[in-house]
Amino acid sequence: MSRWLPLLAAIGLEVSATLSLRAALDHPAWYALVVIGYIGSFVALSFALRAGMSLGVAYGIWGASGVALTAVLATVFFDDPLTAAMGAGIVLVIAGVLCVELGSAHQEGAPQ
Repeated sequence: MSRWLPLLAAIGLEVSATLSLRAALDHPAWYALVVIGYIGSFVALSFALRAGMSLGVAYGIWGASGVALTAVLATVFFDDPLTAAMGAGIVLVIAGVLCVELGSAHQEGAPQ
């Protein structure tokens, strides 16, 4: 679990920063949270990697989760559209990341 907590933090910080970027269009003070969020996200991602998570898994989950959460939360906070095609894309992204994670877990358990 120790390598998953920094990854979850990285995802949360990246999504917060991206949503703040949208908010900063109307209120420039949000740019401070944009910078803090993106820097914090990369730092947290590096902690996940240092804890032993593979780069492909960490980056895949971080990127895909960020895309999916940002799309959904932008709908909630900014009334951005969330179409059926976008929903299907989110499902495909999640399926792809799941395949990467399962493949990585299979590889880690394979005898050398």
